[in-house]
Amino acid sequence: MNADESRAFRTIRLTNPGVIAVIRASSAASVPRLCEALAEGGVLALEVTTSTPDFADAIRAAKAALGDRAIVGAGTILSAEDCRAALDAGAEFIVSPVLRPALVPIAHAAGCPVMLGAYTPTEAQAAHEAGSDFVKLFPADALGVGHIRALRAPLPHLRIVPTGGVTVANAGEFRRAGCAAIGVGGSLVKAELTAAQDWSALSGLAAEFVRAWRG
Repeated sequence: MNADESRAFRTIRLTNPGVIAVIRASSAASVPRLCEALAEGGVLALEVTTSTPDFADAIRAAKAALGDRAIVGAGTILSAEDCRAALDAGAEFIVSPVLRPALVPIAHAAGCPVMLGAYTPTEAQAAHEAGSDFVKLFPADALGVGHIRALRAPLPHLRIVPTGGVTVANAGEFRRAGCAAIGVGGSLVKAELTAAQDWSALSGLAAEFVRAWRG
């Protein structure tokens, strides 16, 4: 596949089923097994953040463990340098919590979709105009589902991915509001489960999120 075809394929994978796990691990060594547990529960888009120590190594190891079963990307990308490091490690999508248009051409040249962060309608539209494939609305809990409905009324072309405050209880509400996917951090990748290496419980929680989003 060429870069455009690769990006289109990966974009589809981000929205199927549409639950993106945001992984802030305490060590790179824990990431592969953690990702496997999430994938076993049906969460097939895995965002390893730069706050994870040796995040590039973590991405590389997760991809080796999962193969084609899931898509592994990089999150909390704030600079071109980190973007290139993530892509060199094999990241298949790039996420920034803020508006960083310079990341778009770097990722697109590598065949990877990009999700730039936004909070206001102006920022969301600016992300779209910069070529961002999705708009990460962050923090979503401060804005709420009603804000997303209001935002999409005049701007229905935006592919919004709310992140921050997404739970099993409200996942379905975000989908009904027209979101393309959801980003889920601490309410899915629970610190107590990963610390205890309770992978079966993590898989079960992942399955709950997928059901809630689809439901």
